Amino acid sequence: MIVLLGVGHVFDISTQVRSIIEAERPDIVCIELDPPRYQALINPPNGRIDAPLPYRLLSVFQKRIAKSYGSEAGAEMLAAVNAAHDIGAEVLMIDVDASHMFHRLWSKMSSSEKIRLIFSAISSLFLSRRTIEAELSNYQADEDRYMKEMAQQFPTMKQVLIDERNTHMAKHINAAASRVPLVLAVIGDGHVEGIVRLLDRDDVQVIRLKELMGGQVEGGGNNGDNSQAKFHYQYLASVL
Repeated sequence: MIVLLGVGHVFDISTQVRSIIEAERPDIVCIELDPPRYQALINPPNGRIDAPLPYRLLSVFQKRIAKSYGSEAGAEMLAAVNAAHDIGAEVLMIDVDASHMFHRLWSKMSSSEKIRLIFSAISSLFLSRRTIEAELSNYQADEDRYMKEMAQQFPTMKQVLIDERNTHMAKHINAAASRVPLVLAVIGDGHVEGIVRLLDRDDVQVIRLKELMGGQVEGGGNNGDNSQAKFHYQYLASVL
């Protein structure tokens, strides 16, 4: 059996993540991290990150929003690792190498896509918590629409940041499930639907971010106004 736990990287949900792992007691806990990112969470680097500008801006954005929730970016992943260790579960880092991924993403992007991404990344630095919550609420209400917008505005990012990672993580989750009775995977909520389709199994249980937060995030939606259904990468940055 596989349990997919969809999380957000900026929200204060560490307690909920730990409680679910302790209740489920999986044999293996898969974590949406690669070893370098895990080490960076344990020992945050003091110097500049060796990555393209949008990735560095993403890091700043996540830290700022997480602070507004009284949390730290990636705290839910550390909570999952610690909970897994406490129950004696095996921990697997199942994500691709982030540094290589972002350098590859940047090299594959067209000039126009790079410009759009940089503009979107910079604008994210000035967004309020309420704005983020409103857009995440809209995303939760219609994920397919948001993913289509992403594919239209940022096709390379959709391919590299979501599709390829979904395939990579689904492969590792399936491999883990072939070895033990119960696997729990802690992944960004934006990856859940894609990975469910790739797993193509009958024994997959899903727990979404909005359930961890007691319902949809606050802030309201656009009440069906599709004119506002624009993809902004910063809104999904918290769930990818």
